[in-house]
Amino acid sequence: MRKVKNSPKLLKIRIIGDNILSQTALPVTEFDEDLQDFIKDLTYTMYETDGVGLAAPQVGVSKRIFVADFDWSGESSVKKPKVFINAEITFSDGLINHEEGCLSVPDVYEKVKRPNVVKVKAQNVAGEYFEAEYIDYHAVVFQHEFDHLNGVLFVDHLPMLKYLMHKNKIDILKSRTKPNGENIQA
Repeated sequence: MRKVKNSPKLLKIRIIGDNILSQTALPVTEFDEDLQDFIKDLTYTMYETDGVGLAAPQVGVSKRIFVADFDWSGESSVKKPKVFINAEITFSDGLINHEEGCLSVPDVYEKVKRPNVVKVKAQNVAGEYFEAEYIDYHAVVFQHEFDHLNGVLFVDHLPMLKYLMHKNKIDILKSRTKPNGENIQA
């Protein structure tokens, strides 16, 4: 008999330096109650940490899952999370240069160039496929979270000069994180 889950739990955010953040996540094949519980935890953690998106690898789970709430901000009480499982980008076009930050790379912000239009295909929590198109900021959020599924962080997109401007902060973050994700208190 399955244990009834009462409330979602706050998951630990993995920080740059954790090996899982640089690995390709595995496809989801089981669409069961455990998956639904995990997605509730992932969504709860996204809101509690003031993120607009959060991917499974960021909480130490190598699965191709992320959640996003494109229009949410800490000041808004309206929450409209979207779940993306086994997502893929089927079309991209244009260019946008938008500032990004990441819960896994705290206190580092920089503009990243990405396509400003993406068409995507993904599955929902029931395993049903859906398609969508995202433009501008929404396209940035989708691509940022999608990158996590492929072991890519937003700082990996930076030109060398921009990366070097943040290298000291990034090196400190990496030095405080063991490859298994355990945070070393400094």
